[in-house]
Amino acid sequence: MQDRLIHKIGIIGLGPVGSILAVHFKESGFKVAICDNDKIKLNLIKKDGIILTGVLSKKISFEYVYSSLSEMESFQAELYVICVKATQLPELMNTLCNVSDSSFLVLCAMNGIDVEQIISDKIGETRTLRMVINFAGNLVEPNVTKVTFFNPPNYIASIDDSKQEVADSVAKSLTFISLETKSIGSFEMLRRIWEKTILNSSLSAICALGRMTIQEAMQNSDTVELIEQVIEEALEVAEAEKIKFDDDFTRKCLRYLYKAGNHFPSLAVDLLNNRPTEIDYMNGKIVEYGRKHYVRTSLNLTFTNMIKAVSNKNVIQKVQVAKSAVNMNQWGKSLLKINSDSQSSHYFLGVDLGSAYTKFTIIDEKEQIKFQTALKTLNRDRISIRHVMEVLKSEFVIEHICATGYGRKHLMDADLVKTELNCATLGVSKYFTGAKNIIDIGGEDIKVIKCNKSDALENFYLNDKCAAGTGSFISEVAERAEINISEMSDLASKSNFNKELNSFCTVFAKTEIMTWLFDGLPVEDISKGIYLSILNRIIKLKIDPQVDIYLIGGVISHHPYLRVLLQEKFQKKVHIVDRPQFVVSFGAALYAKHHWLLPKYSKEIEPESFLKSDHERVS
Repeated sequence: MQDRLIHKIGIIGLGPVGSILAVHFKESGFKVAICDNDKIKLNLIKKDGIILTGVLSKKISFEYVYSSLSEMESFQAELYVICVKATQLPELMNTLCNVSDSSFLVLCAMNGIDVEQIISDKIGETRTLRMVINFAGNLVEPNVTKVTFFNPPNYIASIDDSKQEVADSVAKSLTFISLETKSIGSFEMLRRIWEKTILNSSLSAICALGRMTIQEAMQNSDTVELIEQVIEEALEVAEAEKIKFDDDFTRKCLRYLYKAGNHFPSLAVDLLNNRPTEIDYMNGKIVEYGRKHYVRTSLNLTFTNMIKAVSNKNVIQKVQVAKSAVNMNQWGKSLLKINSDSQSSHYFLGVDLGSAYTKFTIIDEKEQIKFQTALKTLNRDRISIRHVMEVLKSEFVIEHICATGYGRKHLMDADLVKTELNCATLGVSKYFTGAKNIIDIGGEDIKVIKCNKSDALENFYLNDKCAAGTGSFISEVAERAEINISEMSDLASKSNFNKELNSFCTVFAKTEIMTWLFDGLPVEDISKGIYLSILNRIIKLKIDPQVDIYLIGGVISHHPYLRVLLQEKFQKKVHIVDRPQFVVSFGAALYAKHHWLLPKYSKEIEPESFLKSDHERVS
C-alpha cells in the first residue's frame, strides 16, 4: 500500500464505530491516534488495546492515546475521523477549529442526514469527507466491542469531489484488510446517506419506544408493518428531493434489517440511558424535508415527537427529583462548586466498596467534591477497581485513601479503613448537624443510624439477615412484574393502592406478585405495593420521630417515592441528601483528609472504632 495520500489518522470518539475503525485503520498500516474523554476506557486501552469480538474478531494496541483534542494536537493528524453523536458535533467542531494546523481533512463517520454540513460549515467542503457505515456493534466492555453484523460495503466520498483521490486511497486500504469499503462520488454518497438514514429511521424510534432489539422488532409482524410504512413515507420525501431508489427498495431494506443483529440501535440505547438522541437527524430530517416539499410524513412526525416527548420527560423527571428530593442547603451549595476553578495540591479519596456498587469520591483540601463515580462491584464489564484507581492517581495528587463498605478490607491501596456507619455519619453531619436519624437503604441491607446532638454515632439498627426491602429485593420483584426500575416511582405516585406484599422473602414475594398479575392489578398498584412493603420493613427499625430524618444510599437515588411514604407515615419532612449514593464514600474521603492531618504519633495510637462490624445486628 504505497500510494497513500495520508499517513496519520486521528479517531475522535471510541464508541462501537470509532473502535472498529481505529482497529482497522491501524491494521491497514496507518499511524493512528485515538481520542475519547472516558479516561477509564483509555486506561484499559493503554493496557489491553481495543478488542473486537463477534463477526469481526481482532485485537490491536495503540501508542497514541489522548483524552482531549488539545492533547491530540501534538500528533498532527492529517485526517480526523469523527465518530461521536450528532448532538456533540457542533461543540466538537468549535474545538477542532482551534487546532493550529489548518490543512487537515475531516471524515464524518456518523449517522444522519446533513451531519457533514456541520463540519463543512466550519472548515469548508473541500476538506470534508463523509462515510456511510454498514456495520454495527455494542460495547460489552469499555475497550471491547462485539461486532453484531457487517453488510459490506461501507461507502466513502469527498462531499464536493475535490478530495476523491483521498477517499479512493482510504477505501483501498480498508478493503485490503477485509473491511470492504467503496469510494463513490458526492451525488452517489447523498443517495447512500439517505438510504442508511431511512434504514435507521425505520426502526430506531420503534425499538427505543418499545424497548426492543432490532431482531425482536423484525420478528413481530405488526412492527414490521409499521417499519414498512415509515420507509414508504421517507421514499416519497427522497423522491421529492430528486433522490431515486429502485422500485424494490423497500423489500431490500427489510431484507437488510432481517440480517441485523440482536442488539439495540444506538438511538434506543441513548433514550434508555436518558441521553440526548439523534432523532432530529433521522426521522426529524425526513419530516423537515417533507415539509419543504409539502409531503405528509405522519408516522415519521409521530415517532420524532414521541422520542422528543420521552426525552423531555426524562429531563423533567430528573429536575423534579432534584427539586423535591434534595435539601439544597450547605451540602447542595458545595456540590455546585464541583467544577470550580479552585486548585489544590492535595486530594483525598474515599472508596465505598458496597455489595452492589463501588463508589469513589475525591475531595480537595477545602473538602470540596472534585470527582465522583460508581461502578458495579461485580461489574459485567469487568472494569476493575485497579483501573479506576490508576486513572484517579494519574489525575489527582492523592495524599490519603480511606476504604469503607463490605469490601473495605480488600482495598490494598487504603491508608485507613472505616465502617460505613462511621462514614455515613461523618458524611451527613458535614452539612446537617445535630441529632438525627440516617436511613441508608443499600443493595443488601437497611441501616438506621442514630446521631446525637454532637453529631456522634449514638446507636444503629439493621434489618435482619434477609435482604427484603433492599435494592436486590426491589430489582428481583420488579423484574418478575416486568416493571422498569426507572419508572417505578412515577408509577407508584399515580396509585391509591394501600395493600403491601405479605411476604418479605424474595422467593415468596415473587410468587405473590404473580398472583397480583393474574388478578389484573395495574403496574401502578403493584409498584406502590412493593414500596409499601419496603416502608413497613423500614419502620420496624428504631427511628426517632422527634429528630430529623435523612435518607441516603443507592436505592433512594432511584426510588424517591419512598420519601413520600415516609413523610406520610411520620407526618414530618423527610430529607434526601444530595447524591445519596455517594454519601458514604464522601464521608470516607473526609476521614482520609482528617487522618492525613493528624500528627504522626496520633495516627499510631488512633483507637479502633467502637463498631465491631457493619454486619453486627442490634435489636
